[in-house]
Amino acid sequence: MSAQAINRIAPIANLDLVAVVMEKLINRQDGLPGLAVYYGPSGWGKTTATLAVANRTRAYYVQMRSSWTRKDLLEKILFEMGIKPIGRTTQLLDQICEQLAASRRPLVLDEFDYAASKVGAVELVRDIYEGSQSSLLLVGEELLPNKLKKHERFHGRVLNWLPAAPVSLDDARLLARIYCPDIPVADDMLAHLVSLAHGSVRRVSVNLVNVYDTALVEGWDAIDRAQWGDRSLYTGDAPRRRGTI
Repeated sequence: MSAQAINRIAPIANLDLVAVVMEKLINRQDGLPGLAVYYGPSGWGKTTATLAVANRTRAYYVQMRSSWTRKDLLEKILFEMGIKPIGRTTQLLDQICEQLAASRRPLVLDEFDYAASKVGAVELVRDIYEGSQSSLLLVGEELLPNKLKKHERFHGRVLNWLPAAPVSLDDARLLARIYCPDIPVADDMLAHLVSLAHGSVRRVSVNLVNVYDTALVEGWDAIDRAQWGDRSLYTGDAPRRRGTI
């Protein structure tokens, strides 16, 4: 992520939550576990917040994919570390553990749901943790904690379970500074966007862009709920077919 992109990330509640948990992981006392799980519904800003904190803390960041094998995961982590993968799976694992232990940098695994449903993948990540004693932040959807309960040896090593926070009016004010630059958006309009979002940071952001574009077309200097009127907004629902009730 570029410095320009980082500067455009609003310091919303989820960003603060992830930053605090990462600090606890990095500065934990000897003997405390070094795993944390950050989870919540899609669209709640988890990846954006995690990426920003990963950049601040120089963490290795890897976003997992559904088709990855155990070896794919190890190779992707090594790629992020700037290390050429050499040898079999066990050798790749040793390379990762050595680099994490030597660098003292955290490892972030996003979309960890893809690993949570595979016993071998979960045990592999536990091996990374045990072999490095580094700090690992695992990010996934809202059911991730339930999926990890099935893996007792892994579950017991989690220091923090962090649920993502739903978007708030305060968050919307911060997002408006980025997505509606130079055009003030009244609190009643922001509250309306938050109510339509059902917790989703993404939906508020999309609607702020729509509001801003409309303001430019209409020549508005500011926007409130009355001025917006009954214009449509993005809710995440599929549009109804014409002619249906």
